[in-house]
Amino acid sequence: MTTETFNHLRSQISPLSEAERAALARELIMSLDGPRDDSVEQAWNDEIIHRVSKVKSGKATLLSREEFRTKMRARIGM
Repeated sequence: MTTETFNHLRSQISPLSEAERAALARELIMSLDGPRDDSVEQAWNDEIIHRVSKVKSGKATLLSREEFRTKMRARIGM
């Protein structure tokens, strides 16, 4: 894509509302993904249900934001 084409597209997009730009951005990002895999989608849905169930039953160990940040910083060596 040439700079001229890119600038033309940008000028066309700029006047759109925030919601319209967000919808366009979502569509563009989705166009970069591969084909949808329903089995993966179902696996994620199952995992979410499992995790929510653990939280509701009190079986999950929850962390505060600061505890989480501390653990992640330690994990990545910060």
